[in-house]
Amino acid sequence: QVQLVESGGGLVQAGGSLRLSCAASGRTFSRGAMGWFRQAPGKEREFVATSTSGSIINYTDSVKGRFTISRDSAKNTVYLQMNSLEPADTAVYYCAASLGDYGPYNYWGQGTQVTVSS
Repeated sequence: QVQLVESGGGLVQAGGSLRLSCAASGRTFSRGAMGWFRQAPGKEREFVATSTSGSIINYTDSVKGRFTISRDSAKNTVYLQMNSLEPADTAVYYCAASLGDYGPYNYWGQGTQVTVSS
């Protein structure tokens, strides 16, 4: 059974930092993309960042320069370093994994809450 388990969320003041982790088990995603999405209250889930198996990385414009996605293939884990956090970053953050670099995301984590206070 494939599982993605996120950790590292919490409450932080504006300008602070958090590091999210997502550990995958049940299969390896070394040939696929891993990414992060988020969903704020009353809003649709939105893309945050993705890293392909070849380390091609993309971010949504609102987090460029503040967030960094990275992967540890040996640990089957993806990270999201979030700096200079803003109240607008408050959301449930979800990890996702794809069996291929450009296909749909096949697996999703349960989410971890990030709350940024002003």
